[in-house]
Amino acid sequence: MPVLFAITAFVSAFLLFLLQPIIAKQILPWFGGSASVWTTCLVFFQTLLLLGYGYSHWLAHSVKPRRQALVHIALLLFSCVALPIIPGAIWKPLGNDDPTLQILAVLTTTVGLPYFVLATTSPLIQAWYARALSRIPYRLFALSNFGSLLGLLAYPFAVEPWVSNRIQSISWSGAYIVFGLLCAISALASSNKSSSAQKESSSAPEPVSKSPFFSERVLWLALSATGSMLLIAVSNHICQNIASIPFLWIVPLALYLLTFILCFESTGWYRRSLFLPLAATAIIAMGATLSSLELKLVVPVHLAGLFILCMVCHGELSLSRPAPRFLTGFFLLLSAGGVLGGLAVGIAAPYVLKGYFELGITLTLAATLVIIRTRTMRIWIPITAVGVATFSAHTSFKQFNENQDSVIAAERSFYGALRVRDYGSPDHVRTLQHGAIRHGAQIMEPPSERSIPTSYYGSESGFGIVMSALNERGKPLRVGIIGLGSGTTAAYGRPGDVYRFYDINPQVIDLAKRYFTYLGDSKATIELSLGDARLSLERENDGKFDVIAVDAFSGDSIPTHLLTAEAINVYFQRLRPDGILLIHTTNRYLDLPPVVKVLSEHYGMLSAIIENEPNEEESARQQSDSDWVIVTRDKQILTVPSVAARATPIKPRSGVALWTDDYNNLFRILK
Repeated sequence: MPVLFAITAFVSAFLLFLLQPIIAKQILPWFGGSASVWTTCLVFFQTLLLLGYGYSHWLAHSVKPRRQALVHIALLLFSCVALPIIPGAIWKPLGNDDPTLQILAVLTTTVGLPYFVLATTSPLIQAWYARALSRIPYRLFALSNFGSLLGLLAYPFAVEPWVSNRIQSISWSGAYIVFGLLCAISALASSNKSSSAQKESSSAPEPVSKSPFFSERVLWLALSATGSMLLIAVSNHICQNIASIPFLWIVPLALYLLTFILCFESTGWYRRSLFLPLAATAIIAMGATLSSLELKLVVPVHLAGLFILCMVCHGELSLSRPAPRFLTGFFLLLSAGGVLGGLAVGIAAPYVLKGYFELGITLTLAATLVIIRTRTMRIWIPITAVGVATFSAHTSFKQFNENQDSVIAAERSFYGALRVRDYGSPDHVRTLQHGAIRHGAQIMEPPSERSIPTSYYGSESGFGIVMSALNERGKPLRVGIIGLGSGTTAAYGRPGDVYRFYDINPQVIDLAKRYFTYLGDSKATIELSLGDARLSLERENDGKFDVIAVDAFSGDSIPTHLLTAEAINVYFQRLRPDGILLIHTTNRYLDLPPVVKVLSEHYGMLSAIIENEPNEEESARQQSDSDWVIVTRDKQILTVPSVAARATPIKPRSGVALWTDDYNNLFRILK
C-alpha cells in the first residue's frame, strides 16, 4: 500500500504541472502572446489548488472513510467528461473582451475539472496514508513536489521540441485516465485499511495535539503568499523583456517547487543561520537591479534571489508545520496564501499599479517577514534585516520616482505598462515606452520635424527603404501595419494611400492619438482595428494589401503566433500577388531572421534582410538599430537599386525547424 500511495501521488503531481504549460501554450496565441497570459494561468491554477485542498479538507474530516472513496471515485469519473483537453475555437476573443475573464473562462471549461481532481490528490493521499498506516506523511509531500518538478522540466526538453500541441493534449488525457484508475484503487484500499485499523484500535486513545494558534495560521498564510508573489513577480520581470515562452515560465516555477521539495523532504536542508543572511543579500541584489536591462545580470540575480527567498518562506513553513491531524488545514492555508499572492500580483497589479512596481513591493514584504522570523535570534540578524527592509523600501520608492520622471501619461493593463515621456533641449522629443523598451519617438520641436519618421522606421531602416521605393512608383498603396506604437509608420502615407493599423491594446491606440501627431498629420487615410491582428485579418475580406508589416512585439518579447506557417498564409491571403511582407526582427535575445527564412522557403517565397546601424549623428536624430526581413513573391522589389544596395541573404541557423501553430521553439534561437 505505501508504494501505491507513492505512485499515485507522484503521477498526479507530474500530470498536474505538465498540464500547466500544455494548456497555457495553446491559448497564448489567442491573447496576443502576452506574458500576462501565463500569470493569469498561474492564478487560475493556484485558485483551483485552493478549491481542491478545501474539498480534501472537507472530505477527510466530514465524510466517513468508506464513503470518501465512493465520493471521490464519482468525481474522478465525472472529470473525464472534459477529456481530451483541447480548447474550443469558440473561445477565441473577438477583440473587445476582457482578456483576464476570457482566459479564466477557457481554462475553466477546458481543464477545470481534471485540474481540480489532480489538485485534491496530494493532501488526500497524505491524509489517507497517515490514517491507514499511522505514519507521518510529509515525505509524500516532497515526493509530490518532485513529481511536479519533473513534469515541468519534461515539457521544454522532452515534450515541446518533439510533440505537437494536439498530440500533447491527447497523450496527457490518456495518462489522466491511468491516474484515475490508480487514484480509485488507492481510495478503496485506504477505506478498507482504515476500517480494519479503526476496529483494532478502537480502545486506544487518540494522541492529544494542540490546535495551531491564530498567529501561526496567519504566518502560514503570509509566508505562502510571499512565495507566490515572488514567483509571479520574477516571472513577469523576466518574460516581459525576452519572450513569453514555456522555457522561461518553467525555470522560476521549477525553482519554486524545488524549495518545497528541499524544505519538506527533510529539516536538514533549510538552516536559518545560512539562509537568512543569504536572504538579506538577495533582497539587496534584486533591489539594486530592478531597473537594469542587462539580462545577463538580471536573470541569474533574480532567479538566485527567488530560490533563496522561497527557501526562507517554505523553510519557515516546514519548521512550523502542525501535527498530522491538522494536515489538510495546513495545506488549505498554504494554498490560500498562494492564491492571495497570485491575485495581488497577477490580477490586481496590472489594474492598480501604473508600472511594474510589484517586485519591489514584494521584496519589501519579504524583508519584513525576515525581521519577524529573526526577532528571537542574535541581535545582528534583526538589525541587518531592518536595514535590508529599509533599503528595499527605498529602492521601490526610487523605482517609482524614476518611472514618473518626465512622464506626461502612464497607463497599464493586461498587455503591459505604457509611458509617454518628454525630454530634450532645444529639441523636444516625445517617446512611447512599453515597460523599459522604447516603442516610438517623435521630434515635437521644431514643429517642422514632426513628420520625420524615427526609431526603427527611419528612412535608412528596412521599412523606410522599401516604402520609399514603393512610393516612387506613384500608385496609391494599401498598407496593413500589425502593431501601432506611436504611429510613426503613418509618416510614409501619401494622398490616396490607406494605412490600416492593428493593435490588441486599446491604451496604445488612445496614447498614439492623444500624444503623438503621426496619425493626425498623415496624408493617408488612417484606419484603426482593435484586437489581435491575426484573428482580425482572418475575419476580413475587404480588399488586398500591397504591404503588410509585422511589428507587434512588446519589448523584446514576441508573440510567436504571428510567426508561424499558418500566420504567413493568412498574410499572403490578404496581400496582392506582388505584395510584400515586412517583418521587424530586431531583438537582443532571439535570432528571428532564420525562422522567417524557413517560413519563406516553405511557401517558395523570396526573403532578404536589411540591417541598419545608425551613426552617432543619426542616433542623435532619434534613429535606432533595426533589422527588417522582406518576404515576397515579387523579384522586382529586390532589384530596385536602393533595396538591392542594402538587402542581404539571411544566414541560416542549424536546428531551426518550421514554426506552426502546433510547434514552435524559442529555446533553439536564443542568442
